[in-house]
Amino acid sequence: MLTKEREERLVDFCRKMIQAKSYSGEENLVVEEMKKFCDAEGFTDVHVDRYGNCICHIKGKRPGTKVLFDGHMDTVPVPDPSAWKHDPFGAEIVDGKMYGRGTSDMKGALSAMLAAAAYYAKDCDYDFPGDIYVAGVVHEECFEGVAAREISAYVKPDYVIIGEASQLNIKIGQRGRAEIQVETFGKPAHSASPQEGVNAVYKMCKVVEAIRGLAPTNHPVLGDGILELVDIKSSPYPGASVVPDYCRATYDRRLLVGETKESVLAPLQELLDRLMEEDPELKAKVSFVEWQEKCYTGETIESERFFPGWLFDEKEDFVQDVYHEMKELGLNPSITNYNFCTNGSHYAGEAGIRTMGIGPSKEILAHTIDKYIEIEQLLKVMQCYYGAMRALLK
Repeated sequence: MLTKEREERLVDFCRKMIQAKSYSGEENLVVEEMKKFCDAEGFTDVHVDRYGNCICHIKGKRPGTKVLFDGHMDTVPVPDPSAWKHDPFGAEIVDGKMYGRGTSDMKGALSAMLAAAAYYAKDCDYDFPGDIYVAGVVHEECFEGVAAREISAYVKPDYVIIGEASQLNIKIGQRGRAEIQVETFGKPAHSASPQEGVNAVYKMCKVVEAIRGLAPTNHPVLGDGILELVDIKSSPYPGASVVPDYCRATYDRRLLVGETKESVLAPLQELLDRLMEEDPELKAKVSFVEWQEKCYTGETIESERFFPGWLFDEKEDFVQDVYHEMKELGLNPSITNYNFCTNGSHYAGEAGIRTMGIGPSKEILAHTIDKYIEIEQLLKVMQCYYGAMRALLK
């Protein structure tokens, strides 16, 4: 399965992926590296969709299960390269670690997925029942699961494996995420005569304090449905000599299994209705933030920022099948949940597709300076993906 030559091929490919700078909306260089790899390694075809997702396909000789491996191509920016000891796009290898932006989040996993697919297909001479897909996903750092909707519509997978960092453990769930905005509307006036206006910021202060008193929802496995204030802006800004007539507060809401857009907004709307009844001058509104970004293909990707939570039972057959394959490889994975949001919000949370996460390296390395992936983890996760194919393509 993993010869010295294959190890070197994987490490070299991962280095090229890291060296291909790919901020959100600029993933085209990674797509080119993926295409080159697939052409050289005998993939059946490569499809690039309207958003720029790169879907690499190997078809088995017999009909059967479709397994999709998901890894996003985009990275967060490097605002100050001088803060790094290692070139963020150099893919330097020092003391068994490859350094660079996107190493563990998540070009290492994506490289290992493609390598595992190629090696598995060759080792069995493509004589397996089903199809293997490896998707390089755009704009995940901005929209968890939105670009993935295009991928699942194209592939229609039976199983999805997400490569977000897990230290080779199996992840079977996560809290989702929503961005909620609360707006207050006042009346402008000169700050020398504030009584002539209605200060939207003062009104927002009352709203924020009341929201802090709301009890969070709770799930016995995933924990609290956290609602945390992350931003406040007023208008006009700067507001010298003007009573602000508008204020917006943004909240990060961690979503639990089964929560809907309606159920999440309902307690906030009820609270605002009560506060507005008590204070006739208060005018307030709550809604989900809507966002859009430009793709490298020229398309615009946009969505409400609501990405559902999901959770599977660890006793489900597909979880246990992969778990036992990993044990056969000499690993001892735990079965837990992600602390952060992933493309699983779409695959599992929206589409109900059987989904799990297996990734190399540590979750806490995401978005950090001098980020790295351990070469040992890179090689081992390739074996994990190979084992997952063996477990699910039957």
